[in-house]
Amino acid sequence: MMNIEEFRDYCISKPGVTEEFPFDETTLVFKVAGKMFALTDLEDEFSINIKCDPEKAIELRELYPDSVFPGYHMSKKHWNTILIDGRIPDKKLYEWTDHSYELVASKLSKTLRKQL
Repeated sequence: MMNIEEFRDYCISKPGVTEEFPFDETTLVFKVAGKMFALTDLEDEFSINIKCDPEKAIELRELYPDSVFPGYHMSKKHWNTILIDGRIPDKKLYEWTDHSYELVASKLSKTLRKQL
C-alpha cells in the first residue's frame, strides 16, 4: 500500500513540480508551473486530493464509494479526495495522479508546456 513518502517522491519526480505549504504547516501541495495538481495532509488519515476530469470524477466515486469522495475543501466538480487505505491498487493511484498532472499541465501556456 502506498505511503505518503512514496506519493511525495512520485509527485516531485514529475517535470516542473514544486512542493509547498501555502495553507498551513500540514497541508503539502504539489504544483506544476505554479498550478496545483495534488495535495495531502501530513497529520490526518492518509488521503490525497487530485484534480480529475468531471465525468471521470463521478465515475471513480461510483466505482469506489468507500474510498473516493468529492474533493474536500475543493471544487467538487474537478477534485476528488481519495482515502489511501489499501482498497485501491497503487497502480490506479499513480494513474490518477498522472491524470491530474496532465490535466493541469495541458492548461499551461505553450511556452510553459515546452519547458516541461
